[in-house]
Amino acid sequence: MSKTAKFTEMTKGTAEDYVPIVEAAMVHTSELPQRILEHLEMLKGDHGGFAVDRYTHCLQTATRAYRDGRDEEYVVCALLHDIGDILAPANHADFAATLLEPYISEKNFWILKHHGIFQGYYFFHFLGLDRDMRDKYKDHEYWRDCAEFCAKYDQNSFDPKYDTLPIETFIPMLERVLSQTKKSIYKAE
Repeated sequence: MSKTAKFTEMTKGTAEDYVPIVEAAMVHTSELPQRILEHLEMLKGDHGGFAVDRYTHCLQTATRAYRDGRDEEYVVCALLHDIGDILAPANHADFAATLLEPYISEKNFWILKHHGIFQGYYFFHFLGLDRDMRDKYKDHEYWRDCAEFCAKYDQNSFDPKYDTLPIETFIPMLERVLSQTKKSIYKAE
């Protein structure tokens, strides 16, 4: 049996107790890319009414960003932008942003977090909503970046005939992006 902490309440823990916890966390962290890929695969077969399934949509979005010369972090964000569709359909953009927040720039985080409302520009008016809802962020420094993400990579990635790159193209990028945190999630508010 592997070594475990002896405490049953964190207030009674010692530095020694946290050694196996930290070791386990390091293993858990190293396995994150594989867990994310497994979750992404849950999008296979889920068309949600679109011409391609959500998995293919994510691959197409990443393929377009990759072929446009975007950096690896941006491509990984494109790949995972809709990963929350299964578990967080009402706030899938927040899900993706939160998942990647420690590993990505502030700009890419903002794009992920807001892409849902920006994508609405293309269809909200068909649902009786304001297609310009995104304009409440018009003065934000990343507004144009998010609008560009949706226009160039997201809204047009539902094409069954598009030459989509396979997931294997993106796995090394995902592993590299997730190999180093850019910021701590533990910060004073």
